[in-house]
Amino acid sequence: MATRSPLPVDVLVGQNIRIGRLQMGLSQTELGARIGVTFQQIQKYEKGANRIGASRIQQIADVLRVPVPALFDGASSAAHDPPEQSPRYLLAKPYALRLLQAFDQIKDEATRMAVLQLIESICRTATRSRSRRRNGG
Repeated sequence: MATRSPLPVDVLVGQNIRIGRLQMGLSQTELGARIGVTFQQIQKYEKGANRIGASRIQQIADVLRVPVPALFDGASSAAHDPPEQSPRYLLAKPYALRLLQAFDQIKDEATRMAVLQLIESICRTATRSRSRRRNGG
């Protein structure tokens, strides 16, 4: 039996569900309880591992208080671009939405730039550390 990998639209819908769930401040368990499935099923939906039926998509949209088409937002590009290159992919990562929401609350441009430079510096340091470990140094 061949394994079926998720289609780009399945991954995209899952990412949009995750983003909407995080915006609502719901855990996977809470969303699952509201639509009658386990948190494991929500995990599978969010990863695109399981396809979601039309009635379930409607239930999820209702809980997240978004129109059904919002869950398909970005679908036209998902068919052509690898999902891991999408801004939605990044936004659906743990803590990314919280980081973006907190960053958005910083109104002073100089402070925003300082925060951005700090994060970029941390990334450069982490990249150098990983490179040294890989090269035995």
